[in-house]
Parts: sequence; C-alpha cells; structure tokens
Amino acid sequence: MQVSFTVNGREVTVDAPPNTFLVQAIREHLRLTGTHVGCDTAQCGACTIHVNGRAVKSCNVLVGQMAGAKITTIEGIAQPDGTMHPMQAAFKECHGLQCGFCTPGMVMSAIDLCTHHPKASETEVRELLDGNLCRCTGYQNIVKAVMMGGEAMAAESAKTTAAA
Repeated sequence: MQVSFTVNGREVTVDAPPNTFLVQAIREHLRLTGTHVGCDTAQCGACTIHVNGRAVKSCNVLVGQMAGAKITTIEGIAQPDGTMHPMQAAFKECHGLQCGFCTPGMVMSAIDLCTHHPKASETEVRELLDGNLCRCTGYQNIVKAVMMGGEAMAAESAKTTAAA
C-alpha cells in the first residue's frame, strides 16, 4: 500500500505492506535512523517521534494510519543551519545522555512534555517521562536537561511572540 505524509517538512510516499509499523517505515524506507527501536512493545520510548504535534511511540502505530500526517523525527528538530533545538542543547549541556540509545526518543518526549506542560515541576517531569526508559543515566541529568530545555523553549517562544 502507498501512504503519503510529511516527514520533517518534506512530502513523502511510502510503499509498504499494511502491517508495517511506522518505525520500520521511518528507518527502513526513509532511512531516518535517528528513531531507535528498543522494545517493539511501546514500553521504552526509544522510538518516540511527533505526529501532528504530539509525541507518539512509532513502534505501536501502523504506517497506513499516517495518511496526511505531519511527522517530525529527531532529524527534523534542529534548525536548517544545524543549530540544535533548545532541548538538544540542554541535553548536551547537562550531560543528559550516556550511551545515547534512548536520547532521540527522550528528547522528542521532552519537547512534547515542555510544549504541553511548560511550567512542569521536577516531580512532574519525572512523572511525565515515565514512558521513556534509560538504562545508563539514573535520570538526574535528564531531568535537569528537560527543565533547562523547557526554560529555553519558553524563552525562544517569547522572543518569537514579541517579534510578531
């Protein structure tokens, strides 16, 4: 079956069997390998992307459900000039990663978290990241990065609003 949707601002058409999971289409058909496959059961969050502005675990959604959707993967959040998204910069600054396997999904979830809960407390951040597993960090620096990234996202949003 052929399914057309937008990925990182680019119109694409994927020709895949109807039982193809979105994560497979992203990685194997579109060659966007930043989205990782961890558990294949929507438990770990390594495959988290944004679909129509919301975080979605792409191992749990069929590509056929994406007709007309706007999808953003980790490859699509930096600026065209390569400037990191504020959340990526915060993860780097706060050392919110070790092996890096969970990082793309964690960053995508963190962006969604801060977009929809801009004033989340540290306790709320911990609760809202519940569906993303990290086996290396102990979460301390991840939580610190999400808090810092959220502040930077809010400041960037305020600048954009003031300029408009």
